[in-house]
This record gives sequence, C-alpha cells and structure tokens, in this order.
Amino acid sequence: MAKGDTEVVIVGGGAAGIAAGRRIMDAHLDCLVVEARPRLGGRAWTMRGNSAFPIDLGCGWLHSADRNPWRDIAEAQGCSIDTTPPPWTRRSAPIGFPPSEQTSFLQALQEFHQQLHSRPEQEPDVPAATVLEPLGQWNALINAISTYANGAELDRVSARDVSRYDDSGVNWRVVEGYGTVIAAHGAGLPVMLGQPVRLIDRSGRRLRVETAGGAITADSAIVTVPSGLLAEERLLFTPPLPEKTEAAAGLPLGLADKLFLALAEAEEFDKESRLFGRTDRSDTGVYHFRPFGRPQIEAYFGGRLAAELEAGGDLAFADFAIGELVGLLGSDFAHRVKPLHLHRWGVDPFARGSYSHALPGKADCRGVLAAPVDDRVFFAGEACSRSDYSTAHGAYLTGVAAAPDDFNYPCGWWPKPAASAAPRSVRPSSPAEYASFPIVSVRYTPSSNLPAIRFTAALAAMLSPRRARKPIAA
Repeated sequence: MAKGDTEVVIVGGGAAGIAAGRRIMDAHLDCLVVEARPRLGGRAWTMRGNSAFPIDLGCGWLHSADRNPWRDIAEAQGCSIDTTPPPWTRRSAPIGFPPSEQTSFLQALQEFHQQLHSRPEQEPDVPAATVLEPLGQWNALINAISTYANGAELDRVSARDVSRYDDSGVNWRVVEGYGTVIAAHGAGLPVMLGQPVRLIDRSGRRLRVETAGGAITADSAIVTVPSGLLAEERLLFTPPLPEKTEAAAGLPLGLADKLFLALAEAEEFDKESRLFGRTDRSDTGVYHFRPFGRPQIEAYFGGRLAAELEAGGDLAFADFAIGELVGLLGSDFAHRVKPLHLHRWGVDPFARGSYSHALPGKADCRGVLAAPVDDRVFFAGEACSRSDYSTAHGAYLTGVAAAPDDFNYPCGWWPKPAASAAPRSVRPSSPAEYASFPIVSVRYTPSSNLPAIRFTAALAAMLSPRRARKPIAA
C-alpha cells in the first residue's frame, strides 16, 4: 500500500530517482520513491540467473569514470573497479577484418568525429549522417557504431546533440555489476515497488499522485521516468503539460540490446577482444569476447537491427549472433556457444528503449524537458542532461540537481556561477536558460560525513508548506 503523504514523491527508482532520494534523505526531508518495477535500478540491472558471474543487462560501463560519481559510490560499497580499457579503444581481432582495413576504418571514423565535433554551435542542426563522407567506404560500419552508441542510425541522430556529449575517454567497469551498485545505493530509502504512477494532479495546493496502489499527496514531485514513457503519455499530468510531451518526443530512446553467450574453450581467444559480425553493413552485431576474462561473449545489437530482432523474440537474437559468428569462425563454432541472458529493452513496458538520443533539430529539447513546472514538479533522468545523456552518471547528476541540496535553491536545477560572480538569488526563468547551465559534478560522500545542516523555522516552512519543522541541531 502507498504511503499516503510525503514532502517529495520521486517517480521512478532508476539511477536518477535513487540519487534524488538519497540526497533528500541526507537533507533530512521526507520522500517516497515510487517504482513501477518489482526492483530498483531501472535500466541498470545486474543478474546472475544461470550464469556463474554477474551480468549487466543494462548499463555496464562507468563512462567518464574519472568524474563519474557512481565510481566513488561503488568503491564506498566495497566493490571492485576494473580499469581495463574497453575493446573499442583497441583494434579488433583480425578475423574477417584485416589490419590494413582496420587502419583505413579507424582513420575514417576519426575524421567523421572531427567533422562532427567541429561544427559551430550556431549552425543549423542536421542529421549526423550529413557529416559522413559521400559514398565513403566505411559509412555502413560507422553507422553500425552509431547504433551501439546512440541506439539509432545516424540519419535519426542530431549532429548538435552528439557534438555536445562530454566524454573524458576513461571507461571502467564494476566487477560486481553496475546495476548492483545503483540498486544498492537505494538501500534504506522509502520505496514503493510494483506501483506505476498514472497521473500527477497539480491543480490543488498540494500534488496528488495517482498510483496503482492508491493516491499520494506531496508538496513536490521529481519525475524520472524515461522520455519514451512521457512521449507516449504513459504518465499523465493535470493540467496537461504538452511542452513536456513534445520535448520527450524529440528525445526518443534508441535501442541497444545485449545477448550474453557462454563460450566453451574460451582460452583460444584473447581476453577483452572483439569481432564485428560484418564490416560492410550497418545491421550487424559486435562481439566482445571474454569480458573480465570470463568464458563468455557479450553480443551487442543496436538500432533498426535490434528492433527487428526484438520482434522475433529471444531466439532471433541467438540465431542471428550464432549465424554471424559461424560465418567468421566456422560451422563447428555453433557447438561452443550457448545463450545465457538477454533483455529486450524496447518491449519493456517501463523503459521502451535503452537510452535517449535527440532527433535532428531537437537537441534543445533536453533543456525543455529538464525545466521545472510551477516550482514543484521537477524532471530528471539521462534525457535531461545536456552533455552526459544516455549514461547512468548523467541520470545521477540530474537526480541530484532536481533534489534539495543548496537551500538557496530548495529544489531543482541551479547554475554554477563563476568564482568571481556574486551568488545568485534567483533561478533561471526559461527552458533556454536551463539548457545552458552545466550540471555541478558531485562526488559521493557517505551520509555520516555530510556537514550538519541547520534549518530555521522560516526555511522549514518554505520547504514544507504544511508545517514548520523544529531546527535540527548541528
């Protein structure tokens, strides 16, 4: 049953919702995380099942690990960080892809990225495919790379959005699983699982949040559901918020699915090596052999190919993967692999995809989606991040930014002023302003080490219109 009354209700228990809930709890405020799934983590999900090792069916890499707050959280939890460079930073195995061809491809890929990131911000936005060399030899494979990175082909991806993405180039992993870390960070939060939120009614003095288990009243709400669900209006608002629906529609979730295969006689292959299924087309898989040195293959499929395979069910993924691997390694190889786990994120009713990309001309929708409504309905999640979208740390940072922290800004996004600038006493007034503010990078600090916070009666009344709290002793 729902807890019927709280100060802040957080809709969604993924990376953003957990980060927001933890920040609110550390500030000694009441909150309730309402999650549709029977588990925390959202699109971060580690499982074992019939595998001897933890498997990340969702996000798996600590992207920009040198500034990724989940790395600090993982270390605080006692997890092990694997700093082995990812396979995409090295050459592929030469099977079906001779070294000379790899050199030519890597040069074409580098030139594509240089062209993409050198586009002036003031130029009109275009599909990222526009930047490809006309009739380039490696255009199909570069397009395949986009399906893994963006979940979509380049003709559906905004060039401006890609150029804004901020990647430090440091990519690490958590041995126990990224999803394990994110779910564990939610331990101790007030949580209601298995209860999709259907409606947020903001017509009254307080919010009324309708769930499958009953209604919750709250002073404010932080909405962290994927952009695809907002675009499909799986979560409704009264009065309606058409600008949010439109912004979310400009930020669809692309599709990238992972199939894990058990591999017999794995020692034949180098640890952390990879193969492309094909190099002459975009509808191909990429195969990561022996991740963490384990006897497994992590097969990756994205974009239209992933959507087609999802329509065929789990067996379609296994058939396609084994077919491509047999084409590279011979017919006997089919007897050495066995499907372990797969999750079809596109048909997942609480995800509807893997991670967001901006459609051409829609990069600024991220700022529109992130902007608060009525100073009491706030939005977070990777799709709200201007430069860390599609990542779990982007979700974390937006979740923290949407939660009370610096009490000059009781809840919501805040600017990061220059060192010489005087503190600002007002928040940005338009979605365009929100889009221009960088998110403050947050380093995790265990709650016991947080500085004490003093509340005045006036501040408490501002945070909770229902009642003034007694000051909390330092």
